[in-house]
Amino acid sequence: MEERQLDILPQKQLNIFSPKRSSGKRDVLIFLHGGSWRSGNKDIYNFLGNRLARKGVVAVIIDYPLSPDYQVHDMALAAAQAVKWTKENIAGYGGDPKSIFVSGHSAGGHLAALISVRNIYFDSVGIQNPIKGAVLIDAAGLDMHWFLQEMDYEPGTSYLQAFTDDPEVWKATSPIYFLDAHDPPLLIMMGGRTLPGIEKTTFRFLEAYREIEPNPEFHLQKRKKHVPMIAQFLYSPNKTYRWILDFMEKSRNEN
Repeated sequence: MEERQLDILPQKQLNIFSPKRSSGKRDVLIFLHGGSWRSGNKDIYNFLGNRLARKGVVAVIIDYPLSPDYQVHDMALAAAQAVKWTKENIAGYGGDPKSIFVSGHSAGGHLAALISVRNIYFDSVGIQNPIKGAVLIDAAGLDMHWFLQEMDYEPGTSYLQAFTDDPEVWKATSPIYFLDAHDPPLLIMMGGRTLPGIEKTTFRFLEAYREIEPNPEFHLQKRKKHVPMIAQFLYSPNKTYRWILDFMEKSRNEN
């Protein structure tokens, strides 16, 4: 991992959504937006924070630095810093600092997975990995090393601006190569009509994950394309909320 000091990263803010009645023992879900590692912002996903809060979860929607000015290691480090801040401060918003989960869609799902399975980012911010579980929503980049080798992009193209031209960096930022029995549990959701790269890397990731967890929590939503996988959360009664709430409860009780 290339060493990057926290003070080099741009200052980012986060949005917090708390249930009206909160005892300080609510589960906490930190969400990272998608956008191919180069676009997107937290405010687009206020709808998700509001709906989670109504369902009894303290939701934290974060920003992270984007390419081409920053690379994936920087993004993961910023995400770990946001998790650290949340752990240290969320009790004041009704959340339980011992029950922190992370989630993300697309590129955000990649970053959520990466900081869940690679403790190096939390080592960099001076805490132990506090993540109780990760919810991956049509996550991109779970095996970016394989994907970038297959695609053979010209140097300087969009994905390489985020992941650099170095195959060692591709591997170091691909969650599939860091799976082990000590990782927090994963809830994986994928659209049946998602982007081909996401489909292929997710199935590669699942194959590796099954060596550790023979019965992973995986939901294939057969008719969903990539964007609808996150847009579905606009509908409050959506069954995916129940999947997430059940997963959080189970993970909290087992850990």
